[in-house]
Amino acid sequence: MVLKQILKNTICLVSVLTVCGCEYFRTHTAKDFLMNPAEAFTFKSNEELLAANTAEIRAPRSIVVCRSHQCAPSKLSMSKEYIYNSLLQLFENNNYSKALICQADSNTHTCLENYITMGITAGITPTNAYIDHVKITDVIVGKKVSTINLILNYNLTYGGQTAECTPAQAIVYAKNVNHVLLEDSGYNCKMTSIGQTSVKTVFAIDYIDLDYGYIGGYFSIGLSGPAYGGGSGYMLLRLQKNAYPLSPKLSAPQTTDSKQKRRYNTATSLQESSSSEGTKNGGVQIFPISK
Repeated sequence: MVLKQILKNTICLVSVLTVCGCEYFRTHTAKDFLMNPAEAFTFKSNEELLAANTAEIRAPRSIVVCRSHQCAPSKLSMSKEYIYNSLLQLFENNNYSKALICQADSNTHTCLENYITMGITAGITPTNAYIDHVKITDVIVGKKVSTINLILNYNLTYGGQTAECTPAQAIVYAKNVNHVLLEDSGYNCKMTSIGQTSVKTVFAIDYIDLDYGYIGGYFSIGLSGPAYGGGSGYMLLRLQKNAYPLSPKLSAPQTTDSKQKRRYNTATSLQESSSSEGTKNGGVQIFPISK
């Protein structure tokens, strides 16, 4: 009976070494394995957990800008000032409105899910957090060159609950045609019964559609506090209005012949009166400027 037990433990040990390698025994003893051998088969190393939770972000090689239904890399025929002005107009047109957020494909720029997902641990409970939209509550031209200051309110949910979050003070910085970044200084969310969770976001923009109001890029979101974790990937920010300014009709209204004649007579009389006054004042004449 004892031999059978020893043989069984030996087989389990060989299986653990085959599946997990030696990483399991760096943090566990042989007694731990004998007390709970099933734990070894579900064990994940710290490196695996870190790789799963690390929020990576990719720097775009070139920003693609779409205008007049044509898309091209910005470095071919655009400047950072053009990109900055376009983004400013885009956010200004969508101030006080809701922008939808979705997980997207980086090649086709189409939504795969109507939200972005982050793996977190709330207290001691592993779960997922989601963000599906953000409300833009203020747009301010930054004091520094090529910066836009934003006040954003993210809709963050987790485990079927909605987190109570403070507004995020974000900044859009256009360093050059290949580097446009949206980041915030961190905002707090009430996600557990104790303490506040700090959330920080970085969004590297590589796609701007001025015709439909889309902004795409790689995101990285990290949480720290009673709820911690994070996620990364590619997302689209879908705004309600495009980047083009409103087009008010600035042309002069149509006038009738009588109105034109009256304006002509008024201008003629004004010119004559100014000429007579100018003669009296030493030959200085003031003529109305004709447009």
